[in-house]
Amino acid sequence: MSVLAIALPADPTAGYPYVTSDDGEAVARSGVAAAELLPAAGRGVDVVAMVPASALSWHAVQLPRGINGRSARLRPTLVGLLEERLLDDPDDLHFALGPQAKDGERCWIAVCQRAWLRGHLEALEAAGRSVARIVPELDPQADPPVLWITGTPEHAELLLAGAPIPGGVQVLPAERGALDLLRAQMDEAARGSVRVTAEPAVAALAEQITGRSSLALGTAAERMLTANRSSWNLAQLEFTRSGAAWATRRLGTAASQLWHARQWRPLRWGLALLLATQLVGVNWHAQQMHTDLARMRTQINATLTQTFPDVRVVVDAPVQMAREVALLRQRAGALAPGDLESMLGALANLPGRTQTPSALSYTTGQLSLKEAPLAAAQLAQAQDEMKARGYQLSQDSQNLVLRAGAAP
Repeated sequence: MSVLAIALPADPTAGYPYVTSDDGEAVARSGVAAAELLPAAGRGVDVVAMVPASALSWHAVQLPRGINGRSARLRPTLVGLLEERLLDDPDDLHFALGPQAKDGERCWIAVCQRAWLRGHLEALEAAGRSVARIVPELDPQADPPVLWITGTPEHAELLLAGAPIPGGVQVLPAERGALDLLRAQMDEAARGSVRVTAEPAVAALAEQITGRSSLALGTAAERMLTANRSSWNLAQLEFTRSGAAWATRRLGTAASQLWHARQWRPLRWGLALLLATQLVGVNWHAQQMHTDLARMRTQINATLTQTFPDVRVVVDAPVQMAREVALLRQRAGALAPGDLESMLGALANLPGRTQTPSALSYTTGQLSLKEAPLAAAQLAQAQDEMKARGYQLSQDSQNLVLRAGAAP
């Protein structure tokens, strides 16, 4: 599924930085535009709003038992847990639980301005860019932890996120002293695990601040796509996206990530290998069945030609063999099971028959006797005996009918 990621600016009147991607991995197009001038968001486009790191505050709390993302008392519970930490009126704030939040466990809570978020979502909705998900720019559970140096040389910032980072996420001025102060609160292993990336405009400044050379370079557009792949979704409580269309879009997003995302590549290869193995196995089994069937057919044909050397061309071995046996029987003067004499002999000692038939009718392989019907138990016994001799016995209200050729 294609992606349109839109960063929500601090100033509601400013333009929206955006990035488009055909697969959620590579940048197709990026820029800044007013809401109504953003790229079209038609069918098959996942529209994602990104909340900048500077617009969010993060709080680690212990959820009470019985409280989770679906609880009716979620908002008042979060207000109670965070009331002493908040500088603004809780009524003015929006709260969102982390993706792995469970009752009775510690989790992260993201907080931002409620009216500011609602204003952006309404503006995008009015412009025909309905937002399906809301993601944070940085993830406090990023592993490995990340450090981005962004902006311009005159207005550069440090963006840090990850478990070892105090507070989960930090936005600091791009100064060596600020970075050293933060590093002092981390152990040596945590400091060494931080992945550092600089935007091209501040690459030289980043090398001075970090004391490293040849830093990895990345753009704000790439950072937006990374945020799009986050498991976070801030669209909770009053901003929850619901309805069949939204559910279909979310399913499409998940399928697209499964199909394109790098982290799912081993799974894709595994599924492809499993499918290929199954196809090879099925083809091999079919080939074996075909070989076995051909071998059995050859053996049957050989039996026919060896038993009846006069048969030169084999078309249908069982039918030809039955015909040859019938010819031999005729030449020997033997009766066939379907002959009248054979069928009358089979019925002669049939249990339960006490009357002489008033009439009979014979065609090749079928004999019909007009007589009183047999009782149900007698008929069943007679049918079993006739079946053992190679006949099929049935009756209607007036006739007893015997047919040759039933399977013994």
